[in-house]
Amino acid sequence: MNNVKIEETTEFTIKGIYGVIERKVTKFGSGAKVDCPKEFLGRRVYLIITKDEK
Repeated sequence: MNNVKIEETTEFTIKGIYGVIERKVTKFGSGAKVDCPKEFLGRRVYLIITKDEK
């Protein structure tokens, strides 16, 4: 299993954004998943984790 390095930051900037979708992370087996509309299959996506829980 690959270890993912997580860097804490207070600012994130991306140019050329098509849209932003907020989803809740849910349990999937021994991991987790985030639902995404199928129109974005095969696209590069970014998951931004926040400190607050809504």
